[in-house]
Amino acid sequence: MTSAIDWNKLKIFHAAADAGSFTRAGEMLSLSQSAISRQVSALEDELGVPLFHRHARGLKLTEQGETLYRTAHEVSAKLAMAEAVLGETRQKPSGSLKITTTVGLGSTWLTPRIGEFLALYPDLTVDLVLEDRVLDLSMGEADIAIRLRPSTQRDLVQRKLLTVHNHLYASSEYLRRHGSPTDVRDLAHHRIIAYGDDAYSPVPEVNWLIEIGERAGVQIRPVLNVNNVHGQLMAVESGLGIAALPDYTVQSNPRVVQVIPEISGPSFDAYFVYPDELRDSKKIAAFRDFLLAKVSAWRF
Repeated sequence: MTSAIDWNKLKIFHAAADAGSFTRAGEMLSLSQSAISRQVSALEDELGVPLFHRHARGLKLTEQGETLYRTAHEVSAKLAMAEAVLGETRQKPSGSLKITTTVGLGSTWLTPRIGEFLALYPDLTVDLVLEDRVLDLSMGEADIAIRLRPSTQRDLVQRKLLTVHNHLYASSEYLRRHGSPTDVRDLAHHRIIAYGDDAYSPVPEVNWLIEIGERAGVQIRPVLNVNNVHGQLMAVESGLGIAALPDYTVQSNPRVVQVIPEISGPSFDAYFVYPDELRDSKKIAAFRDFLLAKVSAWRF
């Protein structure tokens, strides 16, 4: 009967694969390069397969090594989640909380509210990762995600957080200089800020304003394309032009006003998402309840 894989050797193999060399893995684990090499060689002997191609420039996983690495990486992520849940105190939540969301939602709406959350839970620290790409929560890339599309993964828990609405916005300075448009035909004579046709977007129909113009027979030519809504908001605030923005980006912003209110873009829901393993986490529950309270206090 084949003996079970030694977990310590598996951890060392995983670190070596991540680091790309025995020397760097040794620095990460506070072990010597020779100790790392011996443990990996012993694991290869036990399994009867080579796990690395060893080159002067570093390590490269073999096909068998790739298979073992994927399993080790998943186990490591699951253990980290379990340790996070078991390590929480019975009183107030403590430890670290890694949260990810899009650049636009994170920079304009979420980040300004993190200070209030940390004041409520001083034993917590937050690692906020703003990425338009989707991080893999089941693999431990983050504890919580606020996503602008529903998840299709079965091992994730999701709850609707808010409905996002979109309208047109410009700065008061821009409108003083160029006048206020009253209908879609006027936009052909204004400076428009758009997302860009080739840019990746975490939400559908991001250039809905251009499409509305096309349906009305109006050619709207952007003077600037920016591939995230935070950049578009900064351009609007500077007085550059008019942009189609989610309403959450301009809440309580005295420098920006809505134009042509009857024109609106597609609405979509945002979701609070986390791995099923963290269902009983006090940290997750605390942040979820905090955000739900913040959302209920605002009109989007």
